[in-house]
Amino acid sequence: MTNSPLRFIISGGGTGGHIFPAVAIANELRRRLPDAEILFVGANGRMEMTRVPEAGYKIVGLDITGLQRRLTPQNLMFPVRVFRSVRKAGRLIEEFRPDAVVGVGGYASAPVLLAATSRAIPSLIQEQNSYAGLVNKLLAKRVNKICVAYDGMEKFFPKDKLILTGNPVRTEIASGDRAEAMKFFDLDPAKKTLLVIGGSLGARTLNLATAAALARLREAGIQLLWQTGKLYFPEARQQADQAHNLHALEFIQRMDLAYAAADVVISRAGALSVSELCITGKASILVPSPNVAEDHQTKNALALMSKGAAVLITDEHAPTRLYDEALRLLADPERQQQLSTRVRELARPNATVTIVDELLKLVKK
Repeated sequence: MTNSPLRFIISGGGTGGHIFPAVAIANELRRRLPDAEILFVGANGRMEMTRVPEAGYKIVGLDITGLQRRLTPQNLMFPVRVFRSVRKAGRLIEEFRPDAVVGVGGYASAPVLLAATSRAIPSLIQEQNSYAGLVNKLLAKRVNKICVAYDGMEKFFPKDKLILTGNPVRTEIASGDRAEAMKFFDLDPAKKTLLVIGGSLGARTLNLATAAALARLREAGIQLLWQTGKLYFPEARQQADQAHNLHALEFIQRMDLAYAAADVVISRAGALSVSELCITGKASILVPSPNVAEDHQTKNALALMSKGAAVLITDEHAPTRLYDEALRLLADPERQQQLSTRVRELARPNATVTIVDELLKLVKK
Protein backbone atom coordinates (compact mmCIF):
# COMPACT_ATOMS: atom_id res chain seq x y z
CA MET A 1 0.00 0.00 0.00
CA THR A 2 1.16 3.52 -0.74
CA ASN A 3 1.43 6.32 1.80
CA SER A 4 -1.34 8.36 0.15
CA PRO A 5 -4.86 7.89 1.58
CA LEU A 6 -6.69 4.86 0.24
CA ARG A 7 -9.87 5.44 -1.77
CA PHE A 8 -12.96 3.23 -1.81
CA ILE A 9 -16.24 3.27 -3.72
CA ILE A 10 -19.22 1.50 -2.16
CA SER A 11 -22.13 1.00 -4.54
CA GLY A 12 -25.71 -0.22 -4.30
CA GLY A 13 -28.85 0.41 -2.28
CA GLY A 14 -32.59 0.53 -2.80
CA THR A 15 -33.60 -0.69 0.66
CA GLY A 16 -32.22 -0.54 4.18
CA GLY A 17 -31.13 -4.16 3.73
CA HIS A 18 -28.50 -2.95 1.24
CA ILE A 19 -27.78 0.50 2.67
CA PHE A 20 -27.09 -0.27 6.32
CA PRO A 21 -24.53 -3.05 5.60
CA ALA A 22 -22.82 -0.62 3.19
CA VAL A 23 -22.64 2.06 5.88
CA ALA A 24 -21.32 -0.51 8.40
CA ILE A 25 -18.48 -1.39 5.99
CA ALA A 26 -17.70 2.32 5.49
CA ASN A 27 -17.67 2.92 9.24
CA GLU A 28 -15.21 0.07 9.79
CA LEU A 29 -12.97 1.40 7.00
CA ARG A 30 -13.08 4.86 8.57
CA ARG A 31 -12.30 3.41 12.02
CA ARG A 32 -9.17 1.68 10.73
CA LEU A 33 -8.12 4.24 8.14
CA PRO A 34 -9.30 7.67 9.36
CA ASP A 35 -7.85 9.43 6.31
CA ALA A 36 -9.40 7.02 3.76
CA GLU A 37 -11.63 8.63 1.14
CA ILE A 38 -14.99 6.89 0.72
CA LEU A 39 -17.53 7.60 -2.02
CA PHE A 40 -20.97 5.98 -2.25
CA VAL A 41 -22.77 5.50 -5.56
CA GLY A 42 -26.54 4.97 -5.46
CA ALA A 43 -29.62 5.21 -7.66
CA ASN A 44 -31.35 8.60 -7.95
CA GLY A 45 -34.71 8.66 -6.22
CA ARG A 46 -33.92 5.73 -3.93
CA MET A 47 -33.56 5.92 -0.15
CA GLU A 48 -29.75 5.73 -0.16
CA MET A 49 -29.66 9.29 -1.52
CA THR A 50 -30.87 10.53 1.89
CA ARG A 51 -29.75 7.79 4.30
CA VAL A 52 -26.07 7.80 3.24
CA PRO A 53 -25.55 11.57 3.71
CA GLU A 54 -27.31 11.23 7.10
CA ALA A 55 -24.57 8.73 8.00
CA GLY A 56 -21.91 11.28 7.07
CA TYR A 57 -20.79 10.11 3.63
CA LYS A 58 -20.84 11.64 0.16
CA ILE A 59 -23.01 9.92 -2.44
CA VAL A 60 -23.39 10.30 -6.21
CA GLY A 61 -26.59 9.10 -7.93
CA LEU A 62 -27.00 7.18 -11.20
CA ASP A 63 -30.20 7.34 -13.26
CA ILE A 64 -30.88 3.62 -13.16
CA THR A 65 -33.96 1.57 -12.31
CA GLY A 66 -34.83 -2.12 -12.35
CA LEU A 67 -36.83 -3.94 -14.99
CA GLN A 68 -40.59 -3.91 -14.42
CA ARG A 69 -42.48 -7.22 -14.55
CA ARG A 70 -44.78 -5.95 -17.29
CA LEU A 71 -44.12 -4.03 -20.51
CA THR A 72 -43.83 -0.33 -19.64
CA PRO A 73 -42.15 2.75 -21.14
CA GLN A 74 -39.60 2.40 -18.33
CA ASN A 75 -38.60 -1.03 -19.65
CA LEU A 76 -38.10 0.37 -23.15
CA MET A 77 -35.72 2.93 -21.66
CA PHE A 78 -33.88 0.34 -19.56
CA PRO A 79 -31.02 -0.38 -22.02
CA VAL A 80 -30.46 3.37 -22.49
CA ARG A 81 -30.37 3.95 -18.70
CA VAL A 82 -27.92 1.07 -18.24
CA PHE A 83 -25.62 2.42 -20.98
CA ARG A 84 -25.67 5.94 -19.53
CA SER A 85 -25.13 4.65 -15.99
CA VAL A 86 -22.16 2.48 -17.00
CA ARG A 87 -20.66 5.46 -18.83
CA LYS A 88 -21.18 7.76 -15.81
CA ALA A 89 -19.80 5.07 -13.46
CA GLY A 90 -16.73 4.82 -15.69
CA ARG A 91 -16.18 8.58 -15.48
CA LEU A 92 -16.57 8.47 -11.69
CA ILE A 93 -13.96 5.74 -11.43
CA GLU A 94 -11.56 7.60 -13.73
CA GLU A 95 -11.94 10.77 -11.62
CA PHE A 96 -12.01 9.22 -8.12
CA ARG A 97 -9.42 6.48 -8.85
CA PRO A 98 -10.50 4.00 -6.14
CA ASP A 99 -8.12 1.40 -4.77
CA ALA A 100 -11.05 -1.00 -4.41
CA VAL A 101 -14.80 -1.15 -5.04
CA VAL A 102 -17.53 -2.83 -2.98
CA GLY A 103 -20.97 -3.78 -4.36
CA VAL A 104 -23.77 -4.49 -1.85
CA GLY A 105 -26.55 -5.28 -4.34
CA GLY A 106 -29.26 -3.08 -5.78
CA TYR A 107 -29.49 -1.33 -9.15
CA ALA A 108 -26.54 1.02 -8.77
CA SER A 109 -23.95 -1.64 -7.98
CA ALA A 110 -24.09 -3.19 -11.48
CA PRO A 111 -22.75 -0.24 -13.52
CA VAL A 112 -20.10 0.53 -10.91
CA LEU A 113 -18.81 -3.03 -10.67
CA LEU A 114 -18.86 -3.38 -14.48
CA ALA A 115 -16.81 -0.20 -14.82
CA ALA A 116 -14.40 -1.19 -12.03
CA THR A 117 -13.75 -4.76 -13.15
CA SER A 118 -13.22 -3.69 -16.77
CA ARG A 119 -10.37 -1.52 -15.42
CA ALA A 120 -8.95 -4.34 -13.26
CA ILE A 121 -9.75 -2.49 -10.01
CA PRO A 122 -10.04 -4.92 -7.06
CA SER A 123 -13.73 -5.56 -6.41
CA LEU A 124 -15.74 -7.34 -3.75
CA ILE A 125 -19.44 -8.26 -3.54
CA GLN A 126 -21.34 -8.51 -0.25
CA GLU A 127 -24.44 -10.71 -0.64
CA GLN A 128 -26.84 -10.43 2.30
CA ASN A 129 -29.44 -13.08 1.47
CA SER A 130 -29.67 -16.86 1.36
CA TYR A 131 -30.83 -16.49 -2.26
CA ALA A 132 -28.41 -14.41 -4.33
CA GLY A 133 -29.60 -11.23 -6.04
CA LEU A 134 -29.62 -11.00 -9.83
CA VAL A 135 -26.98 -8.25 -10.03
CA ASN A 136 -24.58 -10.17 -7.79
CA LYS A 137 -25.08 -13.42 -9.74
CA LEU A 138 -24.37 -11.67 -13.06
CA LEU A 139 -21.19 -10.03 -11.76
CA ALA A 140 -19.83 -12.93 -9.70
CA LYS A 141 -17.32 -14.07 -12.33
CA ARG A 142 -15.89 -10.57 -12.73
CA VAL A 143 -15.18 -9.68 -9.07
CA ASN A 144 -12.32 -10.90 -6.86
CA LYS A 145 -14.18 -11.93 -3.71
CA ILE A 146 -17.78 -12.60 -2.62
CA CYS A 147 -18.67 -12.28 1.07
CA VAL A 148 -21.83 -14.20 2.01
CA ALA A 149 -24.00 -14.63 5.09
CA TYR A 150 -25.23 -18.21 4.57
CA ASP A 151 -23.78 -21.64 3.89
CA GLY A 152 -24.43 -23.30 0.53
CA MET A 153 -23.94 -20.20 -1.64
CA GLU A 154 -21.70 -22.08 -4.09
CA LYS A 155 -24.90 -22.89 -6.01
CA PHE A 156 -24.91 -19.22 -7.05
CA PHE A 157 -21.25 -18.20 -7.00
CA PRO A 158 -17.78 -19.59 -7.89
CA LYS A 159 -16.73 -21.58 -4.80
CA ASP A 160 -13.12 -20.33 -4.84
CA LYS A 161 -14.27 -16.71 -4.42
CA LEU A 162 -16.64 -17.31 -1.48
CA ILE A 163 -16.01 -16.22 2.10
CA LEU A 164 -18.62 -16.91 4.79
CA THR A 165 -18.64 -13.72 6.86
CA GLY A 166 -22.21 -13.07 7.97
CA ASN A 167 -23.88 -9.71 7.37
CA PRO A 168 -22.41 -6.37 8.44
CA VAL A 169 -24.52 -4.93 11.25
CA ARG A 170 -24.11 -1.48 12.76
CA THR A 171 -21.95 -2.02 15.85
CA GLU A 172 -24.14 0.19 18.03
CA ILE A 173 -27.27 -1.89 17.33
CA ALA A 174 -26.71 -4.21 20.29
CA SER A 175 -25.44 -1.57 22.72
CA GLY A 176 -28.73 0.19 23.54
CA ASP A 177 -29.51 0.77 27.22
CA ARG A 178 -33.02 -0.25 28.33
CA ALA A 179 -33.45 2.57 30.84
CA GLU A 180 -32.42 5.11 28.20
CA ALA A 181 -34.77 3.44 25.69
CA MET A 182 -37.74 3.69 28.04
CA LYS A 183 -37.10 7.39 28.53
CA PHE A 184 -36.42 8.05 24.82
CA PHE A 185 -39.70 6.46 23.65
CA ASP A 186 -41.71 7.56 26.72
CA LEU A 187 -42.44 3.97 27.81
CA ASP A 188 -43.23 2.39 31.19
CA PRO A 189 -40.38 0.12 32.43
CA ALA A 190 -42.88 -2.06 34.28
CA LYS A 191 -44.78 -3.05 31.13
CA LYS A 192 -43.97 -5.45 28.29
CA THR A 193 -42.97 -3.84 24.97
CA LEU A 194 -43.64 -5.13 21.44
CA LEU A 195 -41.56 -3.82 18.53
CA VAL A 196 -43.05 -4.11 15.01
CA ILE A 197 -40.72 -3.43 12.08
CA GLY A 198 -41.77 -4.00 8.47
CA GLY A 199 -38.43 -3.10 6.91
CA SER A 200 -37.28 0.38 5.94
CA LEU A 201 -40.17 0.82 3.46
CA GLY A 202 -42.90 -0.58 5.71
CA ALA A 203 -45.03 -3.73 5.24
CA ARG A 204 -48.72 -3.66 4.39
CA THR A 205 -49.58 -7.02 6.02
CA LEU A 206 -47.87 -6.12 9.31
CA ASN A 207 -49.43 -2.66 9.33
CA LEU A 208 -52.99 -3.92 8.78
CA ALA A 209 -52.63 -6.74 11.33
CA THR A 210 -51.18 -4.31 13.90
CA ALA A 211 -53.91 -1.73 13.33
CA ALA A 212 -56.54 -4.44 13.87
CA ALA A 213 -54.85 -5.55 17.11
CA LEU A 214 -54.43 -2.14 18.80
CA ALA A 215 -57.42 -2.62 21.10
CA ARG A 216 -56.17 -6.07 22.17
CA LEU A 217 -52.72 -4.69 22.94
CA ARG A 218 -54.22 -1.86 24.96
CA GLU A 219 -56.39 -4.28 26.97
CA ALA A 220 -53.40 -6.55 27.64
CA GLY A 221 -51.33 -3.59 28.89
CA ILE A 222 -48.73 -4.07 26.12
CA GLN A 223 -46.65 -1.14 24.90
CA LEU A 224 -46.05 -0.82 21.16
CA LEU A 225 -43.26 0.64 19.02
CA TRP A 226 -44.57 0.38 15.45
CA GLN A 227 -42.41 1.35 12.47
CA THR A 228 -44.94 1.83 9.69
CA GLY A 229 -42.99 3.14 6.70
CA LYS A 230 -43.93 6.35 4.92
CA LEU A 231 -47.17 5.39 3.16
CA TYR A 232 -49.10 4.04 6.13
CA PHE A 233 -47.76 6.47 8.74
CA PRO A 234 -50.49 9.20 8.68
CA GLU A 235 -53.24 6.62 9.21
CA ALA A 236 -51.24 4.67 11.81
CA ARG A 237 -50.46 7.79 13.81
CA GLN A 238 -54.18 8.58 14.07
CA GLN A 239 -54.97 5.02 15.14
CA ALA A 240 -52.18 4.76 17.73
CA ASP A 241 -52.50 8.28 19.14
CA GLN A 242 -55.81 7.37 20.73
CA ALA A 243 -54.00 5.28 23.35
CA HIS A 244 -51.10 5.95 25.71
CA ASN A 245 -47.98 3.80 25.12
CA LEU A 246 -48.94 2.79 21.55
CA HIS A 247 -46.42 4.61 19.34
CA ALA A 248 -46.55 4.69 15.53
CA LEU A 249 -43.32 5.90 13.93
CA GLU A 250 -42.62 6.41 10.23
CA PHE A 251 -38.98 5.37 10.61
CA ILE A 252 -36.93 4.54 13.70
CA GLN A 253 -33.49 6.15 13.62
CA ARG A 254 -32.43 4.81 17.04
CA MET A 255 -32.86 1.10 16.38
CA ASP A 256 -30.36 0.37 19.16
CA LEU A 257 -32.85 1.82 21.66
CA ALA A 258 -35.85 0.20 19.95
CA TYR A 259 -34.26 -3.25 20.33
CA ALA A 260 -33.23 -2.46 23.91
CA ALA A 261 -36.85 -1.59 24.76
CA ALA A 262 -38.39 -4.65 23.09
CA ASP A 263 -39.37 -7.88 24.84
CA VAL A 264 -40.64 -9.37 21.56
CA VAL A 265 -40.10 -8.28 17.94
CA ILE A 266 -42.43 -8.82 14.97
CA SER A 267 -40.48 -8.41 11.74
CA ARG A 268 -40.17 -9.21 8.07
CA ALA A 269 -37.32 -11.65 7.39
CA GLY A 270 -34.97 -9.57 5.26
CA ALA A 271 -31.32 -10.45 5.68
CA LEU A 272 -30.48 -7.32 7.68
CA SER A 273 -33.42 -7.77 10.05
CA VAL A 274 -32.46 -11.41 10.68
CA SER A 275 -28.83 -10.45 11.34
CA GLU A 276 -29.87 -7.71 13.76
CA LEU A 277 -32.16 -10.09 15.65
CA CYS A 278 -29.25 -12.53 16.00
CA ILE A 279 -26.87 -9.83 17.27
CA THR A 280 -29.40 -8.35 19.71
CA GLY A 281 -30.68 -11.75 20.83
CA LYS A 282 -34.34 -10.82 20.58
CA ALA A 283 -37.27 -13.24 20.72
CA SER A 284 -39.05 -12.73 17.41
CA ILE A 285 -41.97 -13.64 15.18
CA LEU A 286 -40.95 -13.50 11.53
CA VAL A 287 -43.48 -12.85 8.75
CA PRO A 288 -41.55 -13.26 5.47
CA SER A 289 -42.54 -11.00 2.60
CA PRO A 290 -43.89 -13.05 -0.33
CA ASN A 291 -43.01 -10.27 -2.79
CA VAL A 292 -39.26 -10.90 -3.07
CA ALA A 293 -37.07 -12.82 -5.51
CA GLU A 294 -37.33 -16.62 -5.13
CA ASP A 295 -39.13 -16.16 -1.78
CA HIS A 296 -35.74 -15.64 -0.12
CA GLN A 297 -37.24 -14.15 3.07
CA THR A 298 -38.98 -17.46 3.79
CA LYS A 299 -35.61 -19.21 3.39
CA ASN A 300 -34.04 -16.68 5.80
CA ALA A 301 -36.82 -17.27 8.36
CA LEU A 302 -36.67 -21.08 8.02
CA ALA A 303 -32.94 -20.94 8.78
CA LEU A 304 -33.85 -19.53 12.22
CA MET A 305 -37.04 -21.51 12.84
CA SER A 306 -35.31 -24.83 12.11
CA LYS A 307 -32.92 -24.10 14.99
CA GLY A 308 -35.64 -23.02 17.41
CA ALA A 309 -34.44 -19.42 17.16
CA ALA A 310 -37.63 -17.70 15.92
CA VAL A 311 -41.35 -18.22 15.30
CA LEU A 312 -42.48 -18.17 11.65
CA ILE A 313 -45.94 -17.10 10.48
CA THR A 314 -46.69 -16.83 6.78
CA ASP A 315 -47.91 -13.58 5.25
CA GLU A 316 -51.14 -15.37 4.32
CA HIS A 317 -51.85 -16.40 7.93
CA ALA A 318 -50.67 -13.16 9.58
CA PRO A 319 -54.10 -11.40 9.59
CA THR A 320 -55.66 -14.19 11.68
CA ARG A 321 -52.76 -15.68 13.64
CA LEU A 322 -50.05 -13.07 14.17
CA TYR A 323 -51.36 -11.33 17.26
CA ASP A 324 -52.64 -14.52 18.91
CA GLU A 325 -49.04 -15.75 18.73
CA ALA A 326 -47.57 -12.40 19.78
CA LEU A 327 -49.73 -12.13 22.90
CA ARG A 328 -48.93 -15.75 23.84
CA LEU A 329 -45.20 -15.10 23.48
CA LEU A 330 -45.34 -11.82 25.41
CA ALA A 331 -46.99 -13.71 28.30
CA ASP A 332 -44.34 -16.46 28.31
CA PRO A 333 -40.93 -15.19 29.59
CA GLU A 334 -39.47 -18.71 29.55
CA ARG A 335 -40.15 -19.15 25.82
CA GLN A 336 -38.80 -15.66 25.14
CA GLN A 337 -35.56 -16.67 26.87
CA GLN A 338 -35.27 -19.90 24.85
CA LEU A 339 -35.66 -18.03 21.56
CA SER A 340 -33.22 -15.36 22.71
CA THR A 341 -30.54 -17.90 23.68
CA ARG A 342 -30.83 -19.82 20.41
CA VAL A 343 -30.86 -16.79 18.14
CA ARG A 344 -27.70 -15.40 19.79
CA GLU A 345 -25.92 -18.65 18.89
CA LEU A 346 -26.44 -17.81 15.19
CA ALA A 347 -24.90 -14.33 15.41
CA ARG A 348 -21.74 -13.42 13.51
CA PRO A 349 -20.66 -10.27 15.36
CA ASN A 350 -17.35 -9.96 13.48
CA ALA A 351 -18.84 -9.89 9.97
CA THR A 352 -17.92 -6.28 9.19
CA VAL A 353 -14.36 -6.71 10.44
CA THR A 354 -13.89 -9.85 8.32
CA ILE A 355 -15.26 -8.16 5.18
CA VAL A 356 -12.93 -5.18 5.59
CA ASP A 357 -10.00 -7.58 6.21
CA GLU A 358 -10.74 -9.19 2.84
CA LEU A 359 -11.08 -5.80 1.14
CA LEU A 360 -7.72 -4.60 2.45
CA LYS A 361 -6.07 -7.89 1.36
CA LEU A 362 -7.27 -7.13 -2.19
CA VAL A 363 -5.74 -3.63 -2.00
CA LYS A 364 -2.39 -5.02 -0.79
CA LYS A 365 -2.26 -7.45 -3.73
